[in-house]
Amino acid sequence: MYMMRKLSVKELGRKTPELYKASDKLPVVLVLDNVRSMMNTGSVFRTADAFLMEAVFLCGITATPPHRDIHRTALGATETVAWKYFRKTTGAVEQLKQKGFTIIALEQATGSIDLTDFRPVKGNEYALVFGNEVKGVDEEVLALCDYCVEIPQFGTKHSLNIAVSAGIVVWDLYSKLSMP
Repeated sequence: MYMMRKLSVKELGRKTPELYKASDKLPVVLVLDNVRSMMNTGSVFRTADAFLMEAVFLCGITATPPHRDIHRTALGATETVAWKYFRKTTGAVEQLKQKGFTIIALEQATGSIDLTDFRPVKGNEYALVFGNEVKGVDEEVLALCDYCVEIPQFGTKHSLNIAVSAGIVVWDLYSKLSMP
């Protein structure tokens, strides 16, 4: 039987905040469309940090750092991940479209693509739009998106927590874009 032990922080070889900021980022921006939970917002920052996302755009009623409830789950990621606030999500999406980003809503909608079937193209820039915990991605925002991707689900519930959804989709996109 193999004996396991947890690795120390030093053994993990994590980047310093300065090295993180200087590192090449995956060309992906996470857009939070009226996310009401600050803990969800903090979790998204932490996921963005873990996978070297380019930025997080906070829109509408989504709270912004610094805030104790965001910090509680972000654990310092608001200090490393670039972020910007937009009063309207449509403004964030329009700015990203003008810069050449492919806009992808994470939503259950007609014409959505199953996440397992979505094939991102290396070299393209992507923005992932995550919606409000109750209402999802706003219809006006959905109309501006190039694609709608849906996480397959097999139980009795029809949705996942936004922080869980972000973790699943970011990992999937990261793994698909990082493979040779």
